[in-house]
Amino acid sequence: MEYTLLILLLPFFSFLFLGICGKWLSHKTAGLVGTSVLGIVTILSYMTAYAYFTAPRGEDGTFATLLPYNFEWLPMGNLHFDLGIMLDPISVMMLIVISTVSLMVHIYSFGYMHGERGFQRYYAFLSLFTMSMLGLVVATNIFQMYMFWELVGVSSYLLIGFYFTSPAAIAASKKAFIVTRFADMFFLIGILIYGYFAGTFNFVEAGADGQVVDTMGQICGFDADAAKFIPVALGLMFIGGAGKSAMFPLHIWLPDAMEGPTPVSALIHAATMVVAGVFLIARMMPLLQSFGTIGGHTVLGIVVWVGVFTAFYAAAVACAQSDIKRVLAFSTISQIAFMMVALGVCTELPTGHHHVGSLGYMASMFHLFTHAMFKALLFLGAGCIIHAVHSNEMSAMGGLRKYMPITHITFLIACLAIAGIPPFSGFFSKDEILTACFAYSPFVGWFMTAIAAMTAFYMFRLYYGIFWGTENEELHAHHTPHEAPLVMTLPLIFLAVVTCAAGFIPFGHFVSADGQAYDIHLDWGVAGTSIVIAVCSILLATFIYIRKRQPVADSMAEKFSGLHRWAYKRFYMDEVYQYVTHRIIFAHISKPIAWFDRHIIDGFFDFLAWGANALGYRIRGLQSGAVQKYAFVFFLGILALTLMFLLA
Repeated sequence: MEYTLLILLLPFFSFLFLGICGKWLSHKTAGLVGTSVLGIVTILSYMTAYAYFTAPRGEDGTFATLLPYNFEWLPMGNLHFDLGIMLDPISVMMLIVISTVSLMVHIYSFGYMHGERGFQRYYAFLSLFTMSMLGLVVATNIFQMYMFWELVGVSSYLLIGFYFTSPAAIAASKKAFIVTRFADMFFLIGILIYGYFAGTFNFVEAGADGQVVDTMGQICGFDADAAKFIPVALGLMFIGGAGKSAMFPLHIWLPDAMEGPTPVSALIHAATMVVAGVFLIARMMPLLQSFGTIGGHTVLGIVVWVGVFTAFYAAAVACAQSDIKRVLAFSTISQIAFMMVALGVCTELPTGHHHVGSLGYMASMFHLFTHAMFKALLFLGAGCIIHAVHSNEMSAMGGLRKYMPITHITFLIACLAIAGIPPFSGFFSKDEILTACFAYSPFVGWFMTAIAAMTAFYMFRLYYGIFWGTENEELHAHHTPHEAPLVMTLPLIFLAVVTCAAGFIPFGHFVSADGQAYDIHLDWGVAGTSIVIAVCSILLATFIYIRKRQPVADSMAEKFSGLHRWAYKRFYMDEVYQYVTHRIIFAHISKPIAWFDRHIIDGFFDFLAWGANALGYRIRGLQSGAVQKYAFVFFLGILALTLMFLLA
């Protein structure tokens, strides 16, 4: 599979070409170049997936791990940094997700970004982001993953701040960059600790006979003295993953990132960038399961409870938002938390539920796959709606089903999928997560089921607010809404078809915790309960929001005005950050440090400069240029030397 190198090189060269030569290209040419390159990358990704998953399994029933490329880049004593391409079930699955969603975004952007200033720059940044994300998932070692991890952060900063004349977009891009860089600092420290004590950065290595060796499996056999530092490294790595995947309390950058173009929201914040943290936890799972224990608490246990709280918090906030992109942003945070919880329950429990590890791992990756498709569909559908009414607020919408039939149907399919209604894909993947949660802990299972019910409620609140409810006749009188052009609706139709069909893929046969085929069996006790609860939530949203006037919603908002205001304000987490940073860190930590720097550090060096200058001023007569003075000093020196010799 040497051609897999092209999967990284093609978008990289597309970025260079569009970035350097874009100003001499027309909008159409630049878009065609970027989209054509992504089309080729998508074909290569599907070829790779077909060749990989149709290849014979090993004697143990698992898919082989392949290293088409791997070479030593930087030697560092006993350690070395490698660059290469590693193909295993989750990396090949991610190639499909990234290339598919990115191609749909490229095609969709032809219509959505038509006439925008910087169109060529936009497509260059899309190519850079896609290359970075593809490089992240095929990395052969944790340091290479970190390199592409940072490139993903840079490209997301560029895409979020695409509208660089907008103060809100500038602030959002800086916020995303700073928050994720703060988390990545812990990630880097964890990588360095891991490399020092593990003796390698590699996930796998090529043996002398050409066979691939599971490096992490070897690390798991380390002695206790060396191995006790690995859990600390894993915990620090999780902080980096939590920042990238917007887990509480590092979630604050994601809602503001909606200031970027809507196709960017679909690409970065629905399907690819935010699942990088989930992918990291999945990649490090052998180590996390073996000895990921810090102070009596497992790292996976921390992952579970962070995920549970984040899922609930984000769902509660989504129920009160009026900006449709922010509803979807908090929905993304909640769904990513579902994936994190599923990975967190991947542990062998004393209760004997040893299958939980396989089920939770597979369920998390399955939900990552299905969520990528229907969440991209939701964001692209939101883009069509914003394109039609020129507003993100639900107050500018209502009754749009009459004007936008294709967007209406495809958006409804995505809402049903994320709500967990069969036979749409979200039902199958979310049911597996809930089953794993119940096996781990009945409390976690019921709590996640309640959050799934909240998901169905706020998504249909959004659906009815856009397509039913009260039509904004005053706004529509100035600009009658219309269906988006075909170049924008075709990606919606494709993603809707995938959303309808993806649930029937035997996903466990391709991706599982131990690499062996895993048959998905629905637990109808869990599935039936989740369906009933989801239907009840949808009926409740229908009762409240389908009518033109919404007295129930208005009455509830008035009766629980305090709670509604807190949820609408995101429970004031941004204000807490502002207070902590400005009133505590800046005022009581940064200012004293700045004073010490200006008066002590700078003062010391100013004193050295003053002393050198004063001394030079005092002895300047020694270099006056007067020959008489030089002769006088010369003879004075001879006299002094003569006296010294005589006295000696």
